[in-house]
Amino acid sequence: MADLSYFEPDTDHGEILQALRDDGACVIVGLMSADLQTRTKSELEGFIDATPDGRDDFTGRMTGRSGALIARSEACRELVMDRKIIDLANAFLEPYTDKIQLHLTQIIDIRPGQVAQPRHRDRLAWGGYLPDEIEPQFNTIWALTDFTEENGATRVVPGSVKWSHDRRATDAETVQASMPAGSVLLYSGSVIHGGGQNSSELNRTGINITYCLGWLRTEENQFLSCPPAIAKQLDYDLQEMLGYTMGTYALGYYSDPDGLGEVNDLRPPEFALGRPPRDKASSATLITD
Repeated sequence: MADLSYFEPDTDHGEILQALRDDGACVIVGLMSADLQTRTKSELEGFIDATPDGRDDFTGRMTGRSGALIARSEACRELVMDRKIIDLANAFLEPYTDKIQLHLTQIIDIRPGQVAQPRHRDRLAWGGYLPDEIEPQFNTIWALTDFTEENGATRVVPGSVKWSHDRRATDAETVQASMPAGSVLLYSGSVIHGGGQNSSELNRTGINITYCLGWLRTEENQFLSCPPAIAKQLDYDLQEMLGYTMGTYALGYYSDPDGLGEVNDLRPPEFALGRPPRDKASSATLITD
């Protein structure tokens, strides 16, 4: 049975990326500072407590899931834009895109008594239509509590990124990503994984933050979870990670339904936030041609 690789925060990016490509997952220990852990817990505590259990076996009948974390938490904005994670995500996905975007933000609170989640690949969010050679996602789960075998640490099948679609993982081929609070599990959209069984008396709480290719539809609709009235207050880099920028030359423009007849009818998303794009060339092409 293969095991997961564990890295320190200052580990070379190439070593981490190689483990991610070979095994489909790895852990960076202690990447989140103690201060950020404290602020994140404080900002999310009310949402965790107020979120009801899931309604099916996949989401977890004793698991709370809640999103819109960019709008709800300043600390989560820091996690989303963590420099090391963004650099790794860009490098991991760059063979298939020149721009990445935020796919989802979600608190996953596995409560005592929750059984193991069915093993799956996250890339199935796109219905299995993507060619196998295209990796669509770079995923993270940040540990807000310790992740242990007893409380439901995420189960991963190392090496399953290279398996055929019809091969099913056994328990013997599955390992758990045990890690202390403040650590982060990195995993691809193609690796088989699932939440673990919580046989302890404590909640296992993590923050799932996922990035995907800039030309795909995202799982969480960021324009609704973080609408322009909120997004316009954010840093430009975070706005663009949310999708408030052109995906490519012609992906993502809009027309103001109340502005017919104006010169600039085909507008880049940044206009909805009251600012021009930072890429002046694409802005000029959209607006004046």
